[in-house]
Amino acid sequence: MKLAFQIAVRFLKSSKGQTILIALGIAVGISVQIFIGSLIQGLQEGLIDKTIGNSPQITIKSDHEDRLLVNFKNIIDKAKYSDERIINISAVSDNPALIKDNDKTYSVLIRGMDINASDKIYNIKSRIIEGREANSVDEVIVGINLKEELKVDIGDSLQVITNSGEINSLIITGFFDLKVANLNKSWLITTLQTSDKIFSLNNRVTGIEMQVKDVFKADEIALGLDSIFDNSFRITNWKAENQELLSGLSGQSISSIMIQVFVLIAVVLGIASVLAITVLQKSKQLGILKAMGIKDRTASMVFIFEGLILGFLGAILGVTIGLLLGYVFTKFALNPDGSPIVALNANYGFIAFSAVTAITVSTIAALIPAWRSSKLNPIEVIKNG
Repeated sequence: MKLAFQIAVRFLKSSKGQTILIALGIAVGISVQIFIGSLIQGLQEGLIDKTIGNSPQITIKSDHEDRLLVNFKNIIDKAKYSDERIINISAVSDNPALIKDNDKTYSVLIRGMDINASDKIYNIKSRIIEGREANSVDEVIVGINLKEELKVDIGDSLQVITNSGEINSLIITGFFDLKVANLNKSWLITTLQTSDKIFSLNNRVTGIEMQVKDVFKADEIALGLDSIFDNSFRITNWKAENQELLSGLSGQSISSIMIQVFVLIAVVLGIASVLAITVLQKSKQLGILKAMGIKDRTASMVFIFEGLILGFLGAILGVTIGLLLGYVFTKFALNPDGSPIVALNANYGFIAFSAVTAITVSTIAALIPAWRSSKLNPIEVIKNG
C-alpha cells in the first residue's frame, strides 16, 4: 500500500500541469454543486419564510352555520397540549366591514387578536412603523397603504360600518407594514375585545391559528388534531392550501439534484478518461515495475491512490471556490435596501457531503484505469517500448 501511494504521488508530480488541470476540473464541479445547492436551499428557505414563516400553518375553524368558535380558550389548551410540535397558537376574530371616506367606500377586514400571542405568528409589533399596537377597546392599527388612501394620522378616528349597518368609531394608535400591499390596504388589527364589541360575538372567535416547529409536518399535525376534535371543527393546513407553492419547491429541489448529478457525471468521465490516458503514458514504467516484481494489485492501487489524491485536492479547492462564489453573490446581488436577493444557506452538512462525494467519485472514476493497469503484460510493454 505504501509503495503504491509513493508511486501515485511520483506519477502526479511528474505531470504537474495535468494534475493541476484535473484537480481544478473536480474543484469547479464541486464548487458548482455547493453554490447551486446553497442557492436553491437559500431560495426555498427565504420563500417559505416570507410566505409561510410569518403566517399560520394550521387553522381551526367552526363548521357551524354561524362559523364561530365557542369556549375558544379550552380549544386552544386542548390543541396546544395535544402535540409538542405546536409552538405558537392564538385566537383570531376576522369580520368584514366598510369604511366610508367622502364618496369612496373601502372594504376592510377587522382582525381581532390577542396581540401578544398573534405577534409570535405575524411579528406585528416589529412591523409597526409608526405609533404603537392597539391595546385597549376601540383602538386599531392601520396598514400603511390604507393610511395613504384615507389620509389619516395617529389619533384620528375611523368610522367603521358593520354588515348590520351599525357604525362604530375606532381610534388609530399606529400604522403597520406587512410588506404585502393587499394586506396593508385591507387589514385593520385590533383587540379581541374590540372585535367582540363591534360584531356582538359574545366571547366567540372565528378561528384559532397556530405555527409548528417543522412547517413540512403541518399536514401530519393537522391530521392528528382532526382525530382529536369532532366533525363540528374544520382543520386546514398550509400544505393543503398551497399546492402550487409545494409543486414549485419540489421542482426547485429536483432541478438542483439533476444539476448536481450531471456535474458529478462530468467529473467521473473527466477523471476516468484522463487516468486511462495516464495508463498508456505510464505503461512502460508500469511494465518495468511489474518485471521487477510489483504485483497487479499494487499496480491497480497506484491509480486508486491517484484518484483519491486528486479527489482530496479537488474537494479542498471546490469547497473554497464554492464558498467564495456564495460570498461574492451575496455582496453583489442585492435588493434596493442592500439586503441579498437570496440569502444563501451555508449548510455545513451539505458542504461536507459534497466534499466526501468528490473524493468518493474521484476514487470510483479511477477503477477503470486501475483495472486496465492490472492487465498490462510487462513483457509486451517492454518489447513494444
